[in-house]
Amino acid sequence: MSVETTDLLDVDDLTAGELETVLDRAAAIKAGEDDTDLTRRTLAMVFEKPSTRTRTSFETAMTRLGGHAIFLGPNDIHLGRGEPIKDTARALAGYADAIMARLFDHSAAETLATYADVPVINGLTDDAHPCQTLADLLTVREAFGGFEDVTVAWIGDGNNVAQSFVLGAALAGLDCTVTAPPAYGIDGDVLDRAAELGRSPTLVDDPETAAADADVVYTDVWVSMGEEDIRDEKLSAFDGYQVNADLLAGGDARVMHCLPAHRGEEITDDVIEDDRTLIWRQAENRLHAQAGLLVELLA
Repeated sequence: MSVETTDLLDVDDLTAGELETVLDRAAAIKAGEDDTDLTRRTLAMVFEKPSTRTRTSFETAMTRLGGHAIFLGPNDIHLGRGEPIKDTARALAGYADAIMARLFDHSAAETLATYADVPVINGLTDDAHPCQTLADLLTVREAFGGFEDVTVAWIGDGNNVAQSFVLGAALAGLDCTVTAPPAYGIDGDVLDRAAELGRSPTLVDDPETAAADADVVYTDVWVSMGEEDIRDEKLSAFDGYQVNADLLAGGDARVMHCLPAHRGEEITDDVIEDDRTLIWRQAENRLHAQAGLLVELLA
């Protein structure tokens, strides 16, 4: 099956079959079994937000595939400094074969996709992080041999990473349990979309219940970029939601975190460094998952 979508603004822009195709391609690239060449292809990478993994993984993926990536930071282009997004989109589309954008406002990514006649990939917005979900699902599939009879417990903020993961889990047929403070859960629109995909997450009231039967416990920072002004409020709200040794005691759940981690807040240092962690494989798989996506969109 080929991938028919031209943009990836959230993971459910893919069908279940297309998701499987991207993951299969990523696995083949990682194993050295796919030599697809993107020579003379260029990826324009637009960044409003700072990044470690997103920039490095996309740039490395394009280099390994024989293509070229151009980093465009907030001080490098006119985006946000007087030029409308639709003008930036059309100009970049005349130079590059695809655009990857890491932005604050999700509507800005939608505008890029509307006006650019090349594929637009959401490298993160405040609403969604589909590329992280591709890496997450690749990691789960590797660790457990598939998705059947696997349960992932999301513990913490129902943020952009959580929301894309809920949708990706629904597409993949992966059981997902979510626990978050009442004011910080998954958006109703995302829950409705997951239901339409045929697999709604199970919502529970406390971390202990979520972790009890989980094969994977997944968390992320409580205070995301741009939320520094409500840091104290969020730390108070998330008291009791830390992923620590006590929460994991009595089980053999693996642990995931999309990084960067605030060690000692949402997750403890000893859990990150424990042998049960999948965090470093998860981080590496950003490279392979995105390479698979780029090949499917551009080859």
